[in-house]
Amino acid sequence: MAFLTYEETRPYAAAIKAAVVTKKMPPWGADEGHGKFENDPTLSEAEKKTIVAWVEAKAPAGDKKDAPAPRQFVEGWNIGQPDLVIAMPKAYEIPASGTIDYTRFILPLNFTEDRWVAAAEVRPGNRSIVHHVIAYLREPGGVWLKGAPIGEPILKVAKSDGGPRGTLVGYAPGFPARPATPGRALLIKAGTEVILEMHYTANGKPASDLTKVGIIFAKEPPVEVSGGFSAVETRFAIPPGAEAHEVKSKWTVTKAVKLTNLTPHMHVRGKDFMYTAKYPTGESEVLLKVSKYDFNWQHTYILAEPKLLPVGTVVECIAHFDNSPNNKYNPDPTATVKWGDQSWEEMMIGFGGYVVAGER
Repeated sequence: MAFLTYEETRPYAAAIKAAVVTKKMPPWGADEGHGKFENDPTLSEAEKKTIVAWVEAKAPAGDKKDAPAPRQFVEGWNIGQPDLVIAMPKAYEIPASGTIDYTRFILPLNFTEDRWVAAAEVRPGNRSIVHHVIAYLREPGGVWLKGAPIGEPILKVAKSDGGPRGTLVGYAPGFPARPATPGRALLIKAGTEVILEMHYTANGKPASDLTKVGIIFAKEPPVEVSGGFSAVETRFAIPPGAEAHEVKSKWTVTKAVKLTNLTPHMHVRGKDFMYTAKYPTGESEVLLKVSKYDFNWQHTYILAEPKLLPVGTVVECIAHFDNSPNNKYNPDPTATVKWGDQSWEEMMIGFGGYVVAGER
């Protein structure tokens, strides 16, 4: 439903009150007391009381002269007009039904020299069938998908066909594209290629998609260089009926960084997720705790202030999975669940972003 006008909003007044009081809306997963995040949409007590009072007063319209200006929405690219747009060579056809394997496209950038990227954005061609997208970076000499055709859809990738890769940008419904942060940029080396990893989901009718990636270049070398990590554990088996099966992963800091964001990722059996920094001094600190993980509302938690992680710091991630019948999203409580691409399988990844001092 749309809440752009009073007339559109008024019929949902009671539901709005219930969602606000129960903290169902606005959606947010971070527990209080562990970090502050600049994109926290949580309402203050005063804001909640205002909404509740409005509903209990039978949701009056108020005086139109006191209304704020209509909300303005971005048209086109959220990051601004890109300096470069790369795209799949042609639309990719998606069937009406069935399981669709992750589909990958290798797209050349044709950089003849190293370039600094200030911002990037994925724009799906058909959001109704695009579950998510990750635009990876394969540097010259990279072995991942070595020998695969350029621009053609690549399916059924062998598990052994891996290798190092970086990440340019990702997309998932509800993830807002972020404009450039002054002084920060990502280095892309000459000869690097983008590999689009597409997760499509059939929706009952044939469809097609032509996804694009927009890039804005930094105008000068950055003060801080952007980077990221993923604390991953793929070797797990969640027993049938388990209510809180624990899986751990970790990432060790090898060069001092300033942590900027955290993105926990699981699928429909995900129950909770926690990041803890264990410092070389022996001290530890909970960076993020999500006690009620919700696959339908996956967030990137952006730190209000970047946090220094010295060399030797271990970022430990602990996740729990609910494979019991009590989990209303569980497709099969009798199954042993292992790592897999599809939503009825599972993943355990603690993504993170950071910056390091640039070389001027």
